[in-house]
Amino acid sequence: MTIERKQPRPKKCSVKTCRVSFVPKVSFQSWCSPDCAVVIARDKQEKKRKSLASIERREIKVRKEKLKSRADHLREAQAAVNEYVRLRDAHLPCISCDSMPNDSDLITGSRWDAGHYRSVGACPELRFEPLNIHRQCVKCNRNLSGNAVEYRIRLVQRIGADKVAWIEGPHQPQKFTVEEIKTIKAEYRAKTKELKREAA
Repeated sequence: MTIERKQPRPKKCSVKTCRVSFVPKVSFQSWCSPDCAVVIARDKQEKKRKSLASIERREIKVRKEKLKSRADHLREAQAAVNEYVRLRDAHLPCISCDSMPNDSDLITGSRWDAGHYRSVGACPELRFEPLNIHRQCVKCNRNLSGNAVEYRIRLVQRIGADKVAWIEGPHQPQKFTVEEIKTIKAEYRAKTKELKREAA
Protein backbone atom coordinates (compact mmCIF):
# COMPACT_ATOMS: atom_id res chain seq x y z
CA MET A 1 0.00 0.00 0.00
CA THR A 2 1.46 3.35 -1.00
CA ILE A 3 0.80 6.54 0.90
CA GLU A 4 0.16 9.50 -1.29
CA ARG A 5 2.28 12.51 -0.40
CA LYS A 6 0.22 15.60 0.19
CA GLN A 7 0.91 18.21 -2.46
CA PRO A 8 2.07 21.53 -0.98
CA ARG A 9 -0.34 24.40 -1.35
CA PRO A 10 0.55 27.23 -3.72
CA LYS A 11 2.10 30.30 -2.08
CA LYS A 12 2.69 33.85 -3.16
CA CYS A 13 6.30 34.91 -3.58
CA SER A 14 7.31 37.08 -0.62
CA VAL A 15 9.19 39.55 -2.83
CA LYS A 16 6.96 42.64 -2.88
CA THR A 17 7.65 43.44 -6.52
CA CYS A 18 6.88 39.87 -7.62
CA ARG A 19 4.05 38.24 -5.61
CA VAL A 20 3.75 35.43 -8.20
CA SER A 21 1.87 32.31 -7.12
CA PHE A 22 4.09 29.18 -7.02
CA VAL A 23 4.19 25.66 -5.55
CA PRO A 24 7.04 25.45 -3.00
CA LYS A 25 9.44 22.51 -3.15
CA VAL A 26 9.98 22.70 0.63
CA SER A 27 7.67 24.07 3.32
CA PHE A 28 9.86 27.06 4.28
CA GLN A 29 10.37 28.24 0.69
CA SER A 30 9.10 31.79 0.21
CA TRP A 31 10.55 32.58 -3.23
CA CYS A 32 9.32 31.57 -6.66
CA SER A 33 12.65 31.62 -8.50
CA PRO A 34 16.41 31.84 -7.91
CA ASP A 35 16.28 35.56 -8.77
CA CYS A 36 13.70 36.19 -6.04
CA ALA A 37 15.74 34.05 -3.62
CA VAL A 38 18.68 36.41 -4.22
CA VAL A 39 16.43 39.45 -3.58
CA ILE A 40 15.22 37.94 -0.28
CA ALA A 41 18.79 37.10 0.78
CA ARG A 42 19.91 40.66 0.03
CA ASP A 43 16.95 42.11 1.95
CA LYS A 44 17.85 39.98 4.98
CA GLN A 45 21.47 41.11 4.77
CA GLU A 46 20.38 44.76 4.54
CA LYS A 47 18.07 44.40 7.57
CA LYS A 48 20.90 42.79 9.52
CA ARG A 49 23.29 45.57 8.48
CA LYS A 50 20.79 48.27 9.53
CA SER A 51 20.19 46.52 12.84
CA LEU A 52 23.94 46.33 13.53
CA ALA A 53 24.36 49.97 12.49
CA SER A 54 21.52 50.96 14.85
CA ILE A 55 23.14 49.06 17.73
CA GLU A 56 26.48 50.71 16.93
CA ARG A 57 24.89 54.19 16.88
CA ARG A 58 23.29 53.54 20.27
CA GLU A 59 26.61 52.36 21.68
CA ILE A 60 28.41 55.43 20.29
CA LYS A 61 25.73 57.67 21.81
CA VAL A 62 26.21 56.02 25.21
CA ARG A 63 30.01 56.38 24.95
CA LYS A 64 29.70 60.04 23.92
CA GLU A 65 27.32 60.69 26.82
CA LYS A 66 29.89 59.24 29.25
CA LEU A 67 32.62 61.49 27.81
CA LYS A 68 30.58 64.69 28.26
CA SER A 69 31.82 67.13 30.86
CA ARG A 70 29.58 69.06 33.25
CA ALA A 71 30.11 72.12 31.00
CA ASP A 72 28.83 70.12 28.00
CA HIS A 73 25.68 69.19 29.92
CA LEU A 74 25.19 72.82 31.04
CA ARG A 75 25.48 74.02 27.44
CA GLU A 76 22.93 71.46 26.21
CA ALA A 77 20.48 72.26 29.02
CA GLN A 78 20.82 76.01 28.35
CA ALA A 79 20.14 75.41 24.65
CA ALA A 80 16.98 73.43 25.58
CA VAL A 81 15.75 76.20 27.91
CA ASN A 82 16.53 78.90 25.34
CA GLU A 83 14.64 77.06 22.60
CA TYR A 84 11.62 76.78 24.91
CA VAL A 85 11.76 80.52 25.74
CA ARG A 86 11.97 81.56 22.07
CA LEU A 87 8.97 79.38 21.27
CA ARG A 88 7.03 80.48 24.38
CA ASP A 89 7.52 84.15 23.41
CA ALA A 90 7.12 83.64 19.64
CA HIS A 91 4.11 85.99 19.53
CA LEU A 92 5.82 88.70 21.61
CA PRO A 93 8.15 91.52 20.53
CA CYS A 94 11.74 91.90 21.72
CA ILE A 95 11.76 92.32 25.51
CA SER A 96 14.15 95.30 25.21
CA CYS A 97 13.14 97.29 22.11
CA ASP A 98 9.59 96.11 21.29
CA SER A 99 10.62 95.31 17.71
CA MET A 100 9.29 92.34 15.75
CA PRO A 101 12.24 91.65 13.42
CA ASN A 102 12.00 89.09 10.68
CA ASP A 103 14.21 86.03 11.12
CA SER A 104 15.85 86.78 7.76
CA ASP A 105 16.54 90.45 8.58
CA LEU A 106 20.32 90.13 8.83
CA ILE A 107 21.20 93.73 7.91
CA THR A 108 20.20 94.98 11.37
CA GLY A 109 21.32 91.76 13.08
CA SER A 110 17.74 91.09 14.06
CA ARG A 111 17.35 87.43 14.64
CA TRP A 112 16.11 86.03 17.91
CA ASP A 113 17.99 85.05 21.06
CA ALA A 114 16.78 84.03 24.49
CA GLY A 115 18.22 86.88 26.54
CA HIS A 116 18.84 86.73 30.29
CA TYR A 117 17.85 89.78 32.37
CA ARG A 118 20.45 88.84 34.97
CA SER A 119 23.31 87.30 33.04
CA VAL A 120 24.62 83.79 33.63
CA GLY A 121 27.94 85.30 34.74
CA ALA A 122 26.32 87.68 37.24
CA CYS A 123 23.74 85.24 38.59
CA PRO A 124 24.41 81.61 37.56
CA GLU A 125 21.72 80.35 39.93
CA LEU A 126 19.06 81.93 37.65
CA ARG A 127 20.51 80.66 34.37
CA PHE A 128 17.58 78.24 33.87
CA GLU A 129 14.86 80.42 35.47
CA PRO A 130 12.23 81.15 32.77
CA LEU A 131 11.20 84.44 34.45
CA ASN A 132 14.78 85.64 33.93
CA ILE A 133 14.88 84.71 30.22
CA HIS A 134 12.85 86.27 27.42
CA ARG A 135 12.90 86.41 23.64
CA GLN A 136 15.23 89.21 22.60
CA CYS A 137 16.52 90.37 19.24
CA VAL A 138 20.18 89.69 18.54
CA LYS A 139 20.84 93.42 18.21
CA CYS A 140 19.77 94.08 21.81
CA ASN A 141 21.19 90.89 23.29
CA ARG A 142 24.59 90.83 21.60
CA ASN A 143 25.28 94.25 20.11
CA LEU A 144 23.84 96.23 23.04
CA SER A 145 24.95 93.81 25.80
CA GLY A 146 21.37 92.94 26.71
CA ASN A 147 20.03 96.53 26.55
CA ALA A 148 19.41 96.11 30.29
CA VAL A 149 17.65 99.42 31.10
CA GLU A 150 15.01 98.90 28.39
CA TYR A 151 14.82 95.19 29.29
CA ARG A 152 13.90 96.09 32.89
CA ILE A 153 11.21 98.59 31.86
CA ARG A 154 9.41 96.03 29.69
CA LEU A 155 10.07 93.16 32.09
CA VAL A 156 8.16 95.03 34.84
CA GLN A 157 5.29 95.55 32.37
CA ARG A 158 5.34 91.90 31.35
CA ILE A 159 5.74 89.99 34.64
CA GLY A 160 5.17 92.65 37.33
CA ALA A 161 7.40 94.59 39.73
CA ASP A 162 7.26 91.91 42.47
CA LYS A 163 8.70 89.21 40.23
CA VAL A 164 11.38 91.57 38.91
CA ALA A 165 12.31 92.43 42.51
CA TRP A 166 12.60 88.70 43.24
CA ILE A 167 14.89 88.22 40.21
CA GLU A 168 17.03 91.18 41.36
CA GLY A 169 17.14 89.96 44.96
CA PRO A 170 19.72 87.67 46.54
CA HIS A 171 19.66 83.98 45.63
CA GLN A 172 21.24 80.94 47.21
CA PRO A 173 24.34 79.82 45.30
CA GLN A 174 23.42 76.69 43.38
CA LYS A 175 25.79 74.06 42.05
CA PHE A 176 23.74 71.86 39.74
CA THR A 177 24.74 68.21 39.62
CA VAL A 178 25.06 66.51 36.22
CA GLU A 179 21.87 64.54 36.96
CA GLU A 180 19.98 67.75 37.81
CA ILE A 181 21.23 69.36 34.59
CA LYS A 182 20.09 66.32 32.57
CA THR A 183 16.67 66.53 34.23
CA ILE A 184 16.38 70.24 33.34
CA LYS A 185 17.32 69.49 29.72
CA ALA A 186 14.74 66.68 29.48
CA GLU A 187 12.04 68.82 31.13
CA TYR A 188 12.49 71.75 28.74
CA ARG A 189 12.74 69.54 25.67
CA ALA A 190 9.40 68.02 26.69
CA LYS A 191 7.90 71.51 27.21
CA THR A 192 9.16 72.62 23.79
CA LYS A 193 7.69 69.50 22.18
CA GLU A 194 4.34 70.25 23.83
CA LEU A 195 4.37 73.87 22.59
CA LYS A 196 5.16 72.68 19.06
CA ARG A 197 2.33 70.14 19.25
CA GLU A 198 -0.11 72.85 20.39
CA ALA A 199 1.02 75.19 17.61
CA ALA A 200 0.63 72.54 14.88
